[in-house]
Formats: sequence, structure tokens, C-alpha cells
Amino acid sequence: MKKMIFLIAMLIAIPTMAQNSSKHNFEVAKNMNVFNSIYKALDLMYVDTLNANEVIGNGINAMLRSLDPYTEYYPEDKVKELKMMITGKYAGIGALIKYNYQLKRVVIDEPYENMPAAEAGLRKGDIILAIDKDDVRNKDNQYVSEHLRGDAGTSFILKIHRPATGKDMKIKITRKAIQLPAVPYYGMQKDSIGYINLSQFTTDCSKDVRRAFIELKNKGAKGLVFDLRGNGGGSLSEAVSIVNMFVPKNLTVVTTKGKVARSNSTYKTTVEPIDTVMPIVMLVNGSTASASEITSGSLQDFDRAVVVGTRTYGKGLVQMTMDLPYNGNMKLTTSHYYIPSGRCIQAINYKHSNGGYMEHVPDSLTKEFKTAHGRTVRDGGGIRPDVEVVPDSLPNIAYYLVGVKDSNEVLLNYVIDYVKNHPTIATPDKFEITDADFKDFKERVLKANFKYDGQSSKSLEALEKIAKFEGYYDDAKKEFEALKKKLDHNVAKDLEYNKEYIKQLLANDIVAIYYFQRGTIENQLRYDKTMKEAVKILKDKKRYSEILSGK
Repeated sequence: MKKMIFLIAMLIAIPTMAQNSSKHNFEVAKNMNVFNSIYKALDLMYVDTLNANEVIGNGINAMLRSLDPYTEYYPEDKVKELKMMITGKYAGIGALIKYNYQLKRVVIDEPYENMPAAEAGLRKGDIILAIDKDDVRNKDNQYVSEHLRGDAGTSFILKIHRPATGKDMKIKITRKAIQLPAVPYYGMQKDSIGYINLSQFTTDCSKDVRRAFIELKNKGAKGLVFDLRGNGGGSLSEAVSIVNMFVPKNLTVVTTKGKVARSNSTYKTTVEPIDTVMPIVMLVNGSTASASEITSGSLQDFDRAVVVGTRTYGKGLVQMTMDLPYNGNMKLTTSHYYIPSGRCIQAINYKHSNGGYMEHVPDSLTKEFKTAHGRTVRDGGGIRPDVEVVPDSLPNIAYYLVGVKDSNEVLLNYVIDYVKNHPTIATPDKFEITDADFKDFKERVLKANFKYDGQSSKSLEALEKIAKFEGYYDDAKKEFEALKKKLDHNVAKDLEYNKEYIKQLLANDIVAIYYFQRGTIENQLRYDKTMKEAVKILKDKKRYSEILSGK
């Protein structure tokens, strides 16, 4: 009888499924026909001549925006951007540029080590005047960036003005393939602790991590801090290779599940590990995403590393690239990924009705999973750290000092003059801004008539307006007046209150000029509270073991 019921259910389901499939195909064909007819009518009768690439391109992009932010269309002229994103490679001069709001010009912000910009002697603050015969003094960042890039091996004349000397200079630069370092810094810290900073999961980054880790082991590292903060991810296979360095062969690290069979895959560790016992702490934050979450989440699920920091971004979606007609390409979300405990850490549900919208998965709806040692972990909402450390927030005044719109670039000008007067500085692990340096900087800021929006006084003004509107102001007038005096906008006071943070900000900018990105990271570690907590955990073997055992 049960068998008969099952067969009847199947017979009912088959025509229903066929009907649904047939209806879906009809809806697709109908809407494609409507879209085609609309554009033909526009092209034939619209009052102005249409740019097909722009109009249809906008339609394509609007359709994809209703899905998720990772499914993107790249026409032929944008395919290079996709390749750069995947590989981390591009051809250019190898430097960050920024718009100087005081000068209303694009300037060199940070040349990369061993790249054409650095080799040609370009410095922070150099004002870009022309690229060959193209005057770029009134151009924005994007325009200048696009014209600095080009085919590897091509040369051009870059005209700059150097504020430190007051001279205009012409420099011949030859573009070359730029590969940003996946591991911008690694090194031994105090107490025999090694440190590796991985900035992106580009092609072969696992080899860079492997070389760094072996070198640290050979130098006597007894523990490792693996920093994935700010790492937005990249190659899934590179993440698996890195996890494989620390866990045994033949373990399942990631499975992907999608609508079609080719989107379903299982990724296992395939080689013998380098080290399965050295204590590891993974550093993560809200910008740790995708492949970074696979790495930190898998090592957490295997109870192989303690995760420290703040909750990660929560990207549990996998993309693949697909060739399109006329040399276009599409990056397409095809599946979810699941790490060893079986959880998917996707934090946002993307809804495809009403033009598309998104909703965060509330913690109350997440499910429990177990690590190898039986610890409870949850899906949805990213990787939750085993030990939470919230970093100090950026002071409001510092945000304006680094150069936002209407800023007078006083910090940049100070740094340029400091470098001019100091041919050399101490090594990154020792360099610091002295109290005398800070006093000099403070005087410059006050003389420059530096201004910024005080958030507390702005909030008080808004509250005062509401109180007047609702009729409560007269009763609270004395309190409002007293608060106004206490929250009076005082730049000198705010500089002094945030003195230590501003000194670090200045030090980071100055160190970058002498020691590039690796120096900046090394200098920052001296003040990094998350790093300090990681070191404490590694030094306390009992605490480390208790965290991983769930005690």
C-alpha cells in the first residue's frame, strides 16, 4: 500500500514539475521577447540616438544588482579589471595615488617597494602634472590612474612638481607587470612568536605563506600569529592549500553546493602538512571575508587555531567566471560554501523580488554546529572569534587630518617636511614620533586654521532643535547652555586628548616612505591591542588549550 501511495505521488509530481518547467521557460522567452521589442522601438523611434553599449549595459547591470553584489558583468573593455582582481596583477607604475583637496591635484601617496614608481624616485606628495603630453592637473583620481596604467614594457614621461624642493621634474618611467605582495610582511616578534600578514588570496599566495612559515620555524618560532584582518578573500583553492599546511592530509575543508552539478565540489587536504602542533592565533575583523573566512573558520572548526578579533564579514557565496559573446565575461554566484563543521557563514540573504533587496540573518535564527573537540559554533553572520578584541575607534579629528574633502592637508604637509629634514629614521620596530615632534605638529595644525566637524556639538544642536520643536527647551535651557560650554569645539584640546593616536598616525605615514608597506605593518604592531592579546594567548599554554577544548 505504501509503495502504491509513493508511485501515485510520483505520477502526480512528474506532470507538475513538467508544467512548472514549461511555465518557467515560457516566462523567460516572453520577457526576453518583450525586452528585445522595447529596445528595437527605442532605437527606431526615440527622439535621441541611443548608445547601445550604455543603454543595454545599464539594463544588464540593473538586472544583476537585483541578485547579489558579487554577480557582475564585464564587457570587453573591463575584462582586464576582472583579471587583475583575480590574479592581483596589472601593468603600471606600482603606486597608490590620492586626490589632494587643498591643491585640487592628484598626488603620489605611496610607491610600492621595488616597483617602477619607487625605482624612478617618486615620493609621497609629488604632484602629478602631466602624463606624456596629457595635462592632468584638473583630472580626478580615476582618470589619472587609468592613464598611468598600460601595457607592460611601454614607457612614458611623467611630469611632477615636488613640494619639498619647489621644482618641476620630468621622469621617464617604464611600466611593468605589477603583482601586489600577498604577504606584505612577516617576521619574528618577541618571545619566539612568528607573525605573517596575508593581505589577499591571489594565485600562488599559499607558496608565499609556506616560505614565510618555514623561514619563521627555522628561526625558532614556537607560536604563530596569522593576520587576516582586512583580507577580502580571493581564491578558494589557495585557502585550502594554506589550511593544509596545518592539518593532516585527506580532511574535507570546504564543500560547495549550488543549483547544477558542476557547482558542487569537495575540497580536501591533499598533501602532508608542515606543522600540526605549533600553537596558532588567527587575527580577524569585519573586513575578513570569503577565502579568509574559509581559512580562519576551518582552522577554528578543526580546533587547530584560536580566532581573535571581531566577527568577520560573513560571505559564504562562491563565484565562478563565465565567458560571454564578444569577449565579455561575467562573475557569477553559483553556490554556497560549507566549512568542516557543516556550517555556512553567509550573513546576508539576498531577496530577488521587488527589484532585489537584502536582509541580515538575525542571531536568533542561526543554527549550532560542533567543532572537532565538540565546541559550539554557529552559522550565519560570519566567523565569531573565540576571543573578542574590539580595536580602538578612529578619533573624529584623525579622520579629518588624513585628508577628506575641504581638508587643508596639514598632516600630509607635515610628513613631507619631516622627510625633507630627516634623510634617515630608526627601523620600523623602533621609530616613534617624539613629544617634541608632536608639539611641532600641533603648532602647525593651529596655525593652519584647521577645522573639522565636532560630532558631539552637532548632535547637541540637533537635540536642541528637537527640544524646541517639542516644547521642552525652555525647561532644559540651563542644561543645554552648560553642555554647550563643555562641548565647545577646541582643536588644541582635541589634539592633546588624542595625542597618542595621532602620533601613531604620523609614524605610520613617515615609516611608509622609508620602509614601504612592510615597515608600516611592523610599526603598527607595536601599538596593536589585538596583536598584544594574541601574544598573551600564545604565551599562556593552559589558556590556549582550554579555549580549544571548550573549557
